[in-house]
Amino acid sequence: MSQIQPPAPDAATPTPAPDAVPAPPVAAGFPAQSGASFLAPAPAPARTGNVALGIVAALVAALAAAAAYGGIMNALERQFSYAAVGVGLIVGFAAAKVGGRNPVLPVVAAVFSLGSVYLGQLFFVALFVAKSAHTGLGDVIDTLGVSGINDAWQQGAEIVDYAFLAVSGVVAFSLVRKLND
Repeated sequence: MSQIQPPAPDAATPTPAPDAVPAPPVAAGFPAQSGASFLAPAPAPARTGNVALGIVAALVAALAAAAAYGGIMNALERQFSYAAVGVGLIVGFAAAKVGGRNPVLPVVAAVFSLGSVYLGQLFFVALFVAKSAHTGLGDVIDTLGVSGINDAWQQGAEIVDYAFLAVSGVVAFSLVRKLND
């Protein structure tokens, strides 16, 4: 009597394990699911920003904006309200985008923006004195010093000067709050 043997399995098709669960059918155009999605790594947490780097970015932006603000006023030979708004926008944007969400950043941006407009106005006064005296900016700073330039600014300051300071700070504060909400 001869025994009947089943045919040998094909090498191209793997033999399923006796207790394996059959895989669900795969639809055309979709990748097959392995069933081990719990082993996939968790997504990285959202980047929240670096507060110290945001403060440094706001400071750098404030110093650059102060120079630009003073230069614009010197070129126009008068104050320009939109430039003060621009200072607040630049400082606020730098603080918000680099620093991320932090309740300290709107206040820091507002203070730096106020300081930036103030320094820009002092720079404008120094440039105006240098142009009037037909001398260099360095000579004016050496002769008058920062306190002398500040005294000259205070003598000519009007309510609009303080309004520009306030507008700049409010714009910076508001922009940081808006971008981080």
